[in-house]
Amino acid sequence: MNMEITKSIWYVGVNDHEVDLFEGMYVVENGMAYNSYVIVDEKVAVMDSVDAHFGQEWLGNIHNVLGDREPDYLIVQHMEPDHSGNIVNFMEKYTKATIVASAKAFSMMKDYFGTDFADRQVTVGEGDTLSLGAHTLTFVTAPMVHWPEVIVTYDSLDKVLFSADGFGKFGALDVDEDWACEARRYYFGIVGKYGAQVQALLKKAAGLEIEKICPLHGPVLTENLSYYLDLYNTWSSYGVETEGVVIAYTSVYGNTKKAVEKLAEMLKEQGCPKVAVNDLARCDMAEAVEDAFRYGKMVLATTTYNAEIFPFMREFINHLTERGYKNRTVGLIENGSWAPVAAKVMNKMLEGCKNLTFTETTVHIHSALNEESTAELQEMVKELCRDYTA
Repeated sequence: MNMEITKSIWYVGVNDHEVDLFEGMYVVENGMAYNSYVIVDEKVAVMDSVDAHFGQEWLGNIHNVLGDREPDYLIVQHMEPDHSGNIVNFMEKYTKATIVASAKAFSMMKDYFGTDFADRQVTVGEGDTLSLGAHTLTFVTAPMVHWPEVIVTYDSLDKVLFSADGFGKFGALDVDEDWACEARRYYFGIVGKYGAQVQALLKKAAGLEIEKICPLHGPVLTENLSYYLDLYNTWSSYGVETEGVVIAYTSVYGNTKKAVEKLAEMLKEQGCPKVAVNDLARCDMAEAVEDAFRYGKMVLATTTYNAEIFPFMREFINHLTERGYKNRTVGLIENGSWAPVAAKVMNKMLEGCKNLTFTETTVHIHSALNEESTAELQEMVKELCRDYTA
């Protein structure tokens, strides 16, 4: 899968259609791409390795670009195994090559492989440079985007940013799919906890003239880069990407579901620009999390269950809180045939989230919708739609 990125930079990554759950959690129906690049100059640098299962294919891709020429450097930006899984194979094949990485990355190599290649390493930090000839690479530290050892690399000749896991997405490169949807799900699932650190990296990137972004997952970005940068700025600052309301719910016997369907209908009638509904027992949880961070307003609807809340709702809220959910309007709907506590439990779980505004109306359903709870739904809709016109 060799692709020419510029006259002297080549793609040598691989597609993985064997994986079904990325990181053991995220459904990837269209697989994953593990990206790697070769910069050919007076000296040759390979940017990152790939997953351990694809070593021969990756080394073959490198050989297809270089022929019998040997790389001088392997630049390791990120030590997650899907990118570092073939470091040892590379170093055994190319015995004169040197690894370039951060100090923390070399420490991780010792843990993973039993060696940090002490006699074949160059340690780099913020602002350090490496000359390949015409190409000069500048290293930018990106701690906790989304591991502590991460560096990204800027090539000033071709104005390329090698962005590690930043600007990545789910999906192999031989499948055509929308970038934003899978990049958003990837970001909030994997990187989303570290918004402040992404913001810091974006500020550093703002001082660079960038014409191409080469991530470790997903396609090389070459056009309309402001679109991708703006989205990353919105996501990492916990801003609102799309005006509308996301409803996340669980329902045992269908009565809470009926209330949610009624709510969605009312919202649309009142002029809400977008309503997204997620049944947390059946949907992809990562898709629901993505929607929660995408929209400015959210309604949580669930049943009281074992004097608590339904397990899928608890899991969903845990996903939100561990990713720093903030800057949103939230409405609560609880259902309970006796001793309902769902709204109280959800409110308590969210109390550590910053800058949440709760609707004045909480909808209380006693087994099934009636005139009183339907009226509460109507009041909640009025609150949620104050900013919209029908």
